[in-house]
Amino acid sequence: MAFARNEYPRPMFRRDEWLNLNDGWTYKIIRKPPFLHYRKDDVCDTASKGFPDHINVPFAPETEASGTGVKEIITAMFYHRKLQIPLTWQGRMIRLNFGAVFYHAEIYIDGMSVDFHDGGSSSFSVDITQYVSDGAEHDLVVKVTSDLSSGAVPSGKQSSFISSYACYYQRTTGIWQTVWLEAVSRCGLRRMRTVWDDASSRIIFTPEFYHVAPGERIRVTMKDGNEERGSVEAEARNGQPFSMEVTDPVLWEPGSPKLYDLHYQVIAGDEAIDSVESYIGLRTVEIKGDRVYLNGKKLYQRLVLDQGFYPEGNWTAPSDEALERDIRLSMEAGFNGARLHQKVFEERFFYHADRLGYLVWAETPSWGLDYNDPALPARNFLSELREIVERDMNHPSIIAWTPLNETWLMAVPQAHRRLHRDAYELCRSIDPTRPVNDASGYDHFITDLWTVHTYEQDPEKLSAILTPTGKDIFRCHPDDESEYDGQPYLVDEFGGIKWDPATQSDASLSTAQNLSSWGYGKAPLTIEQFYERLEGLVDAILDKEHISGYCYTQLTDVEQEKNGVYFYSRDSKFDISRIRKIFSKIPDGYDI
Repeated sequence: MAFARNEYPRPMFRRDEWLNLNDGWTYKIIRKPPFLHYRKDDVCDTASKGFPDHINVPFAPETEASGTGVKEIITAMFYHRKLQIPLTWQGRMIRLNFGAVFYHAEIYIDGMSVDFHDGGSSSFSVDITQYVSDGAEHDLVVKVTSDLSSGAVPSGKQSSFISSYACYYQRTTGIWQTVWLEAVSRCGLRRMRTVWDDASSRIIFTPEFYHVAPGERIRVTMKDGNEERGSVEAEARNGQPFSMEVTDPVLWEPGSPKLYDLHYQVIAGDEAIDSVESYIGLRTVEIKGDRVYLNGKKLYQRLVLDQGFYPEGNWTAPSDEALERDIRLSMEAGFNGARLHQKVFEERFFYHADRLGYLVWAETPSWGLDYNDPALPARNFLSELREIVERDMNHPSIIAWTPLNETWLMAVPQAHRRLHRDAYELCRSIDPTRPVNDASGYDHFITDLWTVHTYEQDPEKLSAILTPTGKDIFRCHPDDESEYDGQPYLVDEFGGIKWDPATQSDASLSTAQNLSSWGYGKAPLTIEQFYERLEGLVDAILDKEHISGYCYTQLTDVEQEKNGVYFYSRDSKFDISRIRKIFSKIPDGYDI
């Protein structure tokens, strides 16, 4: 089966003139230790005219969809493809865009170094105008390096061994999201920050341009279908906010995910020199006391842990339809959102979440990072985190940022706490409109949401664990973290009940005894025991007045981890109507 990703990769910032570059790549893996791989060895490869072996981009070499299926730890590799710029793009800036490349990427055109990027999950763009000629053919080479064992690279759930094990899965090396070219005016719009101010019923726009020339203006037109709802013009100035009033706005929320179209134009004289299509969902996220409110309505969050792994493509969905399907499967199971776990999802996932009214906690792949090291690991992480938040902050579906996950190792407390604080403050400085969960589960030092993890499998014991005693409330690492200070309290990992029909004869074995079919604790012996345990665990959480939401582990099985609501193939695993009745429950006193 051939896999292809041909859709426009950035639906919230669309230009008409673009070329998908996913086809036509060759590759070469460098099989030597990283400390022996020096730049002097690369000269012929960076000026390559093509390598013998072909690869299907944007799928990593470790995947079936790539057409290679390489099963080894890759520390360095090269990609090559031919590049031809359309003659109709003459006189404009040529941007080479990468959805994501894991981890360090160096870009060469005709053997000349163009640019580089560090960060395996964030998107980046390179201006190649001075290196190419309209209509001419050029050789594009991308050199990729990564080292999962260094502690300097945020890698999430990728196994640092050849094989997967427990909750660590196959790796994603190199180009794993779409590569494309765009023709852009030199004074084109680089990004636009949008914020809904419900108090004044206005949208606040903050533009950033590649360059600004005197007299240029930025025009924004808002539409609801074919009906124009407003228009505003302002002087083109980087970082200078302007606003548009919206009369009778319809707000975005689950069950009513209203989106308005936005059309941006950069105007020079009487000419539009740049045009971008976008959209916006009008909604607010607030914390009042120990509760989260969406559009002023008290919100109970029924989230599912979504690892974002696929049998065919690891981190890369085999199709755009697969991204949308995962959201629909989650909603069919009764969830109103997801915690996107240890991975930065591609922009088209957020687009579908925006359209479908699906709530999202956005997380980074912080595992693999030595967060006790204040030098390179912290710098790598924070630099990439900034790019992630800046890219995705306009999506209405995202209602929280979670920079870190389970930072339990307190080897160097000063460095550990500093990274928490820096990550929290970076998110808040870029985007003060959303709460930040500094580290999912533990340890907490500065956070807007208090989250805990527990995989207790006995509902009665779970209820006892979560029942407050006086002022004491369950915390995962009370000796290492700050005191709980009344934030909204959520159990953002629980459950993880193993159910694997193929190995259910071994269901009584512990996790350590049965790593080929992995889950938390001892699995139930019958399907009725599974339903009984699941409902008991969910009810134990719903019964606690101080808890304002949960996240169940997890949406699908992933490789050897067999605790999904669905199989890894996304086929049905349970009677989904029974599952939906359990996860659709909300306590009294909540609006949504």
